[in-house]
Amino acid sequence: MSTFLGPIRQLGYVVDDIEAGMKYWSETMGVGPWYYNPAVPIQDYTYDGQRHDVTNSVALANSGEMQVELIQTRSDTPSMYRDFKDRGLRGLQHVAFWTRDYDRDLQMMLDRGFTPKMSGFVGKNGRFVYFAEEHHPGTCIELSEVMGPKGRMFDLIRDAANGWDGSDPVRPFPDLSGE
Repeated sequence: MSTFLGPIRQLGYVVDDIEAGMKYWSETMGVGPWYYNPAVPIQDYTYDGQRHDVTNSVALANSGEMQVELIQTRSDTPSMYRDFKDRGLRGLQHVAFWTRDYDRDLQMMLDRGFTPKMSGFVGKNGRFVYFAEEHHPGTCIELSEVMGPKGRMFDLIRDAANGWDGSDPVRPFPDLSGE
């Protein structure tokens, strides 16, 4: 386990074809089921301090306690995913630490000299921030709040992976608008 912010909880992969990615991970790697949203409702999205509207497709599944995220950009909106692709890279783009005390952990990252590059939120109490420092080629750190609907969704995804038999490999995201 990391002594930094606890265990790494998610591996985020940038892909060109998310449907092919889900098929590969479920059929070849045995990871699933996948919870898929073709247009994740990211609110208050900023990149380099500028607000933008962004369209990304995301699929989430667990392998044990580790969540795998597949991300396909659907627009040319500035993002760290687009930057990653523009450098000719595909694959592991970020590792995510999950927090139930976002403000405290964000302040700790800022105190350590990390610079927010991309941020927003998904559902109530679902804030996230990606940091500019890339201490490993192509891989950055995300801090993700897992309270409210997003936290419950992550629990549902982990629980669905336990004993998954390969059936119903792609499922829709649950509603994240509730309390």
